[in-house]
Amino acid sequence: MSALHFPLSAADHRAAVSLVERCRAATELRQIHGQMVKYELLFHPLVAGRFVSVFPILEGNNRRDCLLLYAQMVAFIGHLHGLEFSLPSVLRYCGKASGLEEGRQIHAQVLKTDFHNDSFISNSILRMYLDLGEVEVARRVFETMPKRDVISWNSMISGCIKSGAIDFAYRVFEVMPQKDLISINAMVDGLMKCGSSHLALQLFENLPERDVVTWTSMISGYVLNGIPKNALEIFREMLCSGIAPDVPAIVNVLSAIADLGFADEGKWIHAFVCRNNMDLDSGNLASAFIEMYSKCGLIGIALAIFQSISCRRRVGDWNSMMSGLAFHGLGRETLNLFHEMQKMKVNPDDVTFLAILNACSHSGLVDEGLHFFQLMNEKFKIKPKIKHYGCLIDLLGRAGRLENAHRIIDEMPMEPDSMVWKSLLSSCLKHESIATGEFAAMNAIELAPQDSSCYVLLSNLYAKARKWGNVDAIRAVMKARAVRKNPGCSSVMINGIIHEFLVGKQMGVKCSEVIQAKLEEVTSRLKMEGYRPDLSQVLVDVEEEEKESLLGIHSEKLAIAFGLVNLEEGAPIHIVKNLRVCGDCHSFSKLVSRVYKHDIILRDQNRFHHFKGGSCSCNEYW
Repeated sequence: MSALHFPLSAADHRAAVSLVERCRAATELRQIHGQMVKYELLFHPLVAGRFVSVFPILEGNNRRDCLLLYAQMVAFIGHLHGLEFSLPSVLRYCGKASGLEEGRQIHAQVLKTDFHNDSFISNSILRMYLDLGEVEVARRVFETMPKRDVISWNSMISGCIKSGAIDFAYRVFEVMPQKDLISINAMVDGLMKCGSSHLALQLFENLPERDVVTWTSMISGYVLNGIPKNALEIFREMLCSGIAPDVPAIVNVLSAIADLGFADEGKWIHAFVCRNNMDLDSGNLASAFIEMYSKCGLIGIALAIFQSISCRRRVGDWNSMMSGLAFHGLGRETLNLFHEMQKMKVNPDDVTFLAILNACSHSGLVDEGLHFFQLMNEKFKIKPKIKHYGCLIDLLGRAGRLENAHRIIDEMPMEPDSMVWKSLLSSCLKHESIATGEFAAMNAIELAPQDSSCYVLLSNLYAKARKWGNVDAIRAVMKARAVRKNPGCSSVMINGIIHEFLVGKQMGVKCSEVIQAKLEEVTSRLKMEGYRPDLSQVLVDVEEEEKESLLGIHSEKLAIAFGLVNLEEGAPIHIVKNLRVCGDCHSFSKLVSRVYKHDIILRDQNRFHHFKGGSCSCNEYW
């Protein structure tokens, strides 16, 4: 048969196209392929174009067969004319399947024809190079395109952002003749992801039009950049503007609320979701609510949501629930949930075992943690990542098995990061092991020279050993390197307003006088109940009287006093602290919960402490 002779009618070709489009499985497609080759239908440009479009979808990553089909088609016809509907599909497939060399060859074929003037094909070539991360080649293609439409500009901006070339993407965006919402949303999202939230905000505020994607990009960006307050404010503005939030917007704002640690707004959003009949199965809604309630101290509500989706749980829902239980120090409950997960035939992933190892670490379940670390590797074939090793080192270190923890670091299949060394250093501080602590600190500081916590942990280790000269030397190094210590900050929410208490920060004269008076009253009453300030927690070389004074201005004590003044009798006091709670504040909080009959739910940087009736949920293991 000659290259241009097709013995069957146009109706036959249309029927063949329809048959290909109805195909739903790779096995069916291959059977149809055989019949089309037999009747010489496949090499009609229209039929072949549809076949090439469907083939990658059903065949997955079978790049070789897809490109072989295209090559056979070109060889049979002898030229590219009539294949313009096949080319975009093949180019897209090259971009998705890492087919750089094949893509270059097809690009060369296009340059020999008039197709390089076709915007659809030119945009496909551009997107292919961007998908392959070849930003410089894509830039040259973009600049030499005879005609650039809005798709060309948007592809260039989105591709550069995806490849991390944010500056170039922004320059392209600035000279774009007509910006649409697609390019604007891509730019807002890209600026947020590279940490330029101020530029994203400037762009956002000057927009004449915003859709739900624009608002969601701002919300998720603030969450990503660790500014949850701004994320919550933008969400409120979004509601006031009349834009209804979709599932991604709600998931992101729930993440912001979880970071802040107070559930009032989250409860309102939960009611909003119920009023609007939004399914918890949508996206990651169930996981987001479980995480939010868990991180806000309401583990009971998180469990209720988890139970309500009992027949529809995905692995992410199990992981969120186990992570929440672990954060509350409920180690046994976490392990029980894993066993239930196994009964339900749900396969765990690496996040599952991260939650389990954290739970074991916070509950002192050393043997169980070692068992599960071995189990993930041997039974479930999940290769441990550096975070899993970090949890294992923390597990052993908290239990005082510092030599074992150090040996794990030496035997890790990857280089330890600063978090691994800091985990060992924290354990050395707890168990007062100076030699190992110094070694861990030097490695941590080398890897993260601007991380103040590395220096502070080492300084505290020296202070506990009363090596004040070494403490002074650490402070001098921090000053020389312009490393600033993060001050302790505790937050408490009263009537929907978050109040922050920062050591050394003035609260306002009236507020300060009231809180200081209440704190003095509480301290005096607790002393009558047996409270004695733990002066060993003051890690500076000062007189005993001054040490007690320094303990009295710890941020969580100020937050507790503020809660006692402003909350109704018996109402729980929810506190979020940015650092680890000290031993003295821990004892203080236990006594307050018994004497003043207020439950205190305190979240520090590591875990939750639930103080009730004079005891704590951590069982003195934290």
